Amino acid sequence: MPEHDTDHGYLLDNRQAEAGIRFDALSELFDPVTFRHVDRLGVAAGMRCWEIGAGGPSVPLGLAERVGPAGTVIATDIDVSWTRDIAGGVIEVLRHDVATDPPPPGGFDLVHARLVLVHVADRAEALRRMVQALRPGGRLLLEDADPGLQPLLCPDESGPEQRLANRLRSGFRTLMAARGADLAYGRTLPRLLRETGLEDVQADAYFPITSPACAVLEAATVRQIRRRLVAEGLATDEEIDRHLANVATRRLDLATAPMISAWGRRP
Repeated sequence: MPEHDTDHGYLLDNRQAEAGIRFDALSELFDPVTFRHVDRLGVAAGMRCWEIGAGGPSVPLGLAERVGPAGTVIATDIDVSWTRDIAGGVIEVLRHDVATDPPPPGGFDLVHARLVLVHVADRAEALRRMVQALRPGGRLLLEDADPGLQPLLCPDESGPEQRLANRLRSGFRTLMAARGADLAYGRTLPRLLRETGLEDVQADAYFPITSPACAVLEAATVRQIRRRLVAEGLATDEEIDRHLANVATRRLDLATAPMISAWGRRP
């Protein structure tokens, strides 16, 4: 994941305990989608993969299973707090900033980033470096959120609990945008991949509703950004406590922003 939580950096600090809860929930929600695409792209034994902004360990471990002992998985992040323990064998973990550091050497058959570029200030440069790292015939798989396409936490806004949830989600988007996140980035991925010269570009989108993992993700996220919401006047402590209690009942139909997956091949 991108920068630590500062006034102008990444909002969801990897060093907080809630980060591990968020990574587990994101894994439950989105790993099946990610690996459906990975398998469709033909990631197999002996290949070299670069996992960018790895955050949690689930995607590097899944890639390692597919490339086997003859393959390589390089997992990079600006903060490797949650991946350093999986280093070894085919997995190498590196502290790395995709927008400023040169790509790891060697060339890759797959470069993948999930829910990363939406937060990166110099997205264009990061994308250029990802494409540069591909071997001829290599595949780039980018997956990013588009909160602008579906901005509601509760798409069925049927009562005061849902309205409060959606207001706090609006506050979350405000905080993200203030730190440079592009809330309409996901929908641009197919065009951006074509503009880099990639071929066979395709894309799809997915967002869950009413998964238990959505409730876990929401509670952990709100706890991480609570201080910011209050400091910016976007919510009161009482409203946040009430929302967390509502989430804990598991009676709210909670959704995520759509995750758009786009992929293409370097000629």
